[in-house]
Amino acid sequence: MFRNLDEAQARLAELDTALLNPAVVGNPVRLKEVTRDRAHLEPVVQTWIDLDRTRREIEEAKEMADDPDMREMAWEEIARLREQIAPLEERLRRSLIPPDPFEGRDIILEVRAGTGGDEAGLFAADLFRMYERYASTQGWRMEVMDRSEITVGGGASKSALGYKEVICQITGADAYKHLRHESGVHRVQRVPLTEAQGRIHTSAATVAIMPVAELVEVDIQEKDLRIDVFRAGGPGGQSVNTTDSAVRITHIPTGTVVQCQDEKSQHKNKAKAMKVLAARILEAKQAAADAIHAETRRAQVGTGDRSERIRTYNYPQNRITDHRIGLTLYNLDRVVEGELGPVVTALNDSLIEAMVKDLNFGFDGD
Repeated sequence: MFRNLDEAQARLAELDTALLNPAVVGNPVRLKEVTRDRAHLEPVVQTWIDLDRTRREIEEAKEMADDPDMREMAWEEIARLREQIAPLEERLRRSLIPPDPFEGRDIILEVRAGTGGDEAGLFAADLFRMYERYASTQGWRMEVMDRSEITVGGGASKSALGYKEVICQITGADAYKHLRHESGVHRVQRVPLTEAQGRIHTSAATVAIMPVAELVEVDIQEKDLRIDVFRAGGPGGQSVNTTDSAVRITHIPTGTVVQCQDEKSQHKNKAKAMKVLAARILEAKQAAADAIHAETRRAQVGTGDRSERIRTYNYPQNRITDHRIGLTLYNLDRVVEGELGPVVTALNDSLIEAMVKDLNFGFDGD
């Protein structure tokens, strides 16, 4: 953290110099880092300049107040300027928060049925559709990487499609920023489709949000992989189910296993599986780093651990509760239709407020 404006300006000058360095410009990874750091630091410097200027103007107005003819106007100016100090200090605190290293990334979204049998599979499908609709409102693109479907009901009762697991990539601006807090256990309370007595059951599904890994972050050697091909199962038709197009990849050092069978092409399935594998390995590396620095990360909203129950969807009461920040809304019907905005905003605001408080950065008052 910068202790004063001079330090922040000196760092900004270093970054500007780096952007003129051919070695930096010719290195895409380094160029991205420098550009990101500068984009974060520039508003810090500007806000600090505005704060210093306002303080100087207050001191100048105090000197004017010694003149009887200027006293009333001077004190009016002082009052006006002092009202600007607190908002500027708050803006400076917020701008000093380090950017998330994965901000701006596309994400891999995984939704899996948890406890609750078929009802958990239906709930997993409901969650996936919720994210699908929210992504559509944000103008993001979703590409399914793999899915394992189930059909619930039928016969005398209405049938419905559920998921044992569904994995997709979401591509779009701020996808990671908006959905980073969705990882964890989501619990549902409602009357299942197959419940004849009308009793409310509790089921669960897990969600994982993983930033798409860049090549420099995860070193996956071909010799460390076991690649199996097999015939895809489930719906799909034509060559999806008649050729060995499905791919299963095992990363031997970590024991991580991924598979993809959503495409007719074995090559495309392998490419998708490799992307999911890299994201899972990056997630594991980040989780290990987080464990080491757990004390410094307590300000974050939840731990992101998939074993943590983060939210309850109560259908009889039309209520959704996020347990991490104590948020309760009675518009569950709209949220599951994709209106996640209020939940996303509340989670991000809570994170920022906690991190600002954790900065414990004081400013000299006037």
